[in-house]
Amino acid sequence: MIKDGALYVGTSRNPDDSLNKGEYLNLKLANRHGLITGATGTGKTVSLQILTEGFSNAGVPVFCADVKGDLSGLAAKGEAKDFLLKRAEDIGLDDYQFQEFPVIFWDLFGKQGHQVRTTLSEMGPLLLARLLDLNDTQEGVLNIAFKLADDEGMLLLDLKDLRALLLSMGERSSELTTAYGYVSKPSIGAIQRQLLVLEQQGGEGFFAEPALKISDLMRTTRDGRGAISILAADELMRSPRLYSTFLLWLLSELFEELPEVGDMDKPKLVFFFDEAHLMFDEAPKILIEKVEQMVKLIRSKGVGVYFVTQNPVDIPDGVLSQLGNRVQHALRAFTPKEQKAVRVAADTFRPNPAFVAKDVITNLGVGEALVSTLMKKGVPSMVERTLVRPPASRLGPLTEKERAEIIKMSPVAGQYDKTVDRESAYEMLKKAAEEAAKREAEQREQEDDERDNGKRTKSRSGFQLPDFDRDDRPTKRSRSKSKSRRKRGRSGRQSVTEAAVKSVTRTIASSLGRALVRGILGSLKKGF
Repeated sequence: MIKDGALYVGTSRNPDDSLNKGEYLNLKLANRHGLITGATGTGKTVSLQILTEGFSNAGVPVFCADVKGDLSGLAAKGEAKDFLLKRAEDIGLDDYQFQEFPVIFWDLFGKQGHQVRTTLSEMGPLLLARLLDLNDTQEGVLNIAFKLADDEGMLLLDLKDLRALLLSMGERSSELTTAYGYVSKPSIGAIQRQLLVLEQQGGEGFFAEPALKISDLMRTTRDGRGAISILAADELMRSPRLYSTFLLWLLSELFEELPEVGDMDKPKLVFFFDEAHLMFDEAPKILIEKVEQMVKLIRSKGVGVYFVTQNPVDIPDGVLSQLGNRVQHALRAFTPKEQKAVRVAADTFRPNPAFVAKDVITNLGVGEALVSTLMKKGVPSMVERTLVRPPASRLGPLTEKERAEIIKMSPVAGQYDKTVDRESAYEMLKKAAEEAAKREAEQREQEDDERDNGKRTKSRSGFQLPDFDRDDRPTKRSRSKSKSRRKRGRSGRQSVTEAAVKSVTRTIASSLGRALVRGILGSLKKGF
């Protein structure tokens, strides 16, 4: 339900339980971000669902992760159940109707939706280091790897590309240490081991092409509704670091690719980040600072980011201060830590003289929340105790058959089905190494021929040939001289790896013609 450019969230009530007024989220200020919090089972998912419905009906594309599988029900029309009809009656929602919404399913593993992929070059070293759980020294080596690849115009598309580059770095460690800083071979080995772990967790399929196009997350239908992109995250949550890193990468891609648009009548995209605490758990300070910077700036790109978590204390203060639209469901306060969390949650709201927010938070019923949204000029409204409206789509997940049918009819069907393995760092390094090895073999053969010719010339000129034993083999002294000559002959040549890398550099640099540029979170900037 949309009224005067605002989404209907629910109806607030007075302390005597009488209805007060409708609570709305202003579309013009929806890109000022938001927060949905509450204990398990208090109604966070339904709040996320009804906001998603509202944005879609307003023509705003939405991206959200489906941690429990329940959000897939957005693709189906809701059913008239007694408790839904009663809630609609309680809040005075006379025109309550059921409808389905345009949904596109995505999955990092390609099982419950279209395959989501990106490349290592696009993700960048900062997020990849977090994904691999590297220490500072190992992260430094990884940064050198990406810097080397960027400087030499070398794209890292999949895991084997990075493995090949790390192997090359190990062979060139002395040279690279002088140019880039210390390249630790034990750190290279540690990164290789972590890449193996990532591969076993399904990362091999994630780092590949075709990479996800941001434009496919920003679709609208012919009737003007925003498409809802749902990421299947139930299996993904078994690898929480992969889950949070992927969503961070996606945010950074949106930030880097979208142009500045300033204030708009409605967002270009709304991004829901469920289980948001995973983004910040054990995250290094530099990453948190960059996330804070990105959240501050991405609203100018027309993107609203809504964090969904159990408690506001899960979100760093610098990020929390940017979240203007808030929906707080019930919290429990059985322990001192939980009691402190309730006080923090209450203090984030603009006070309402009609009640004490700290006392109300622990007594909210299921589907009830404290709501505060931004009004004109970005001023937050007084917090209100609100009965959240019932959803128009289905409560609960789709069946496997229903999901498969929607995937089949999707507007992006067939675009991401097959992996493309184009020529990249691995293939180019391998090809250049083979060519260098061939050249080295030819040069060795030429030297052997020249040495044989020299022996024949000396023999004809009366010079003495090397001493031989009785069995016609060179003596120890003559063999030693021969090895010494061969060693001196090869010392002036490039090694196989050096020749390979220089060959690759010339090949790729000539095709790209420019250096690669990275953004706030290290993701690759495009279109420059």
